[in-house]
Amino acid sequence: MSRTPASALFWRILGINGLIFVIGTLVLAVGPVTVSTPILMRELFVLLAGLAVMVAANAFLLRASLAPLAGLTALMARLDSLRSGDRLPPGGHGDLFHVVDQFNAMLDRLEADRSSSTALVLDAQEAERRRIAQELHDEIGQSLTVVLLGLRSVVDRAPEEVAEELRDVQETVRSSLDEVRRVARRLRPGVLDDLGLTSALTALATDFSGTGGPRVTRRVQSGLEGLGADAELVVYRIAQESLTNVWRHSGARNAELSLAQDADGRVVLRVVDDGSGPPARVGSGIHGMRERAMLIGAQLTIGPADGGGTEVRLVVPPRGDRRG
Repeated sequence: MSRTPASALFWRILGINGLIFVIGTLVLAVGPVTVSTPILMRELFVLLAGLAVMVAANAFLLRASLAPLAGLTALMARLDSLRSGDRLPPGGHGDLFHVVDQFNAMLDRLEADRSSSTALVLDAQEAERRRIAQELHDEIGQSLTVVLLGLRSVVDRAPEEVAEELRDVQETVRSSLDEVRRVARRLRPGVLDDLGLTSALTALATDFSGTGGPRVTRRVQSGLEGLGADAELVVYRIAQESLTNVWRHSGARNAELSLAQDADGRVVLRVVDDGSGPPARVGSGIHGMRERAMLIGAQLTIGPADGGGTEVRLVVPPRGDRRG
């Protein structure tokens, strides 16, 4: 029968207590201490001192044996399923350290499973975005283009009193066509595939600046190294969601989008606004941003910006250091 951590801990505690009692018994047996009947006050003090020493020694040994439980409890209390890498220090001696090692291994398996599931979901989401964007461009976009060309032909032949109204309809159709194209670009930015992340973020900032919302300034470094297609898509989507939140919820007048790579090879994305500050509760958009960051082993923080507003900061480690 193999010894489990629970049975090993039982025998360890039993052995500690047994050892303390054996030592105490030997001290009483071979020592000069005697106990009278009735007990004398001096003898009572000696017995109480011996009992205190036994209890203190027992407490010290048990505390050392059960020390990993405190760290294990603290880890379970602070554990966040979307922040990977939080572990207890491995190694050490004793049976509870085996429990710690197994708990760390369990977290590794859970994070690996979650990363795989998240990757499948996000891949399916991107494929659906791509399909919808293609249909918007090919079906609705082309249909509106045909309507626009037909209206232009009708306007040229219509009486002047009707032509003015037709021009208004023509302008409405043209605006709708522009909006369809803008939505298609947001669903699946072709510029990201064709020209890369720098051009895609520049176009994204320009697109949001032209919507009548906050003025978006950009500082995007070119020539980034070692990101890869998956990380580029994650950076783009988090920048897109951050600007969408600024436009919809912050009430900001200005926002800044920056992307840079430091000397260690880390790529840092920052979206800062001068709006009302971080959200009081986490919505589906922020939850999705955290899932995407976890997928590539990046660190995402959302907090107050200097001088007010909100700062979204994404730090993507070099490819060799990523967990995802």
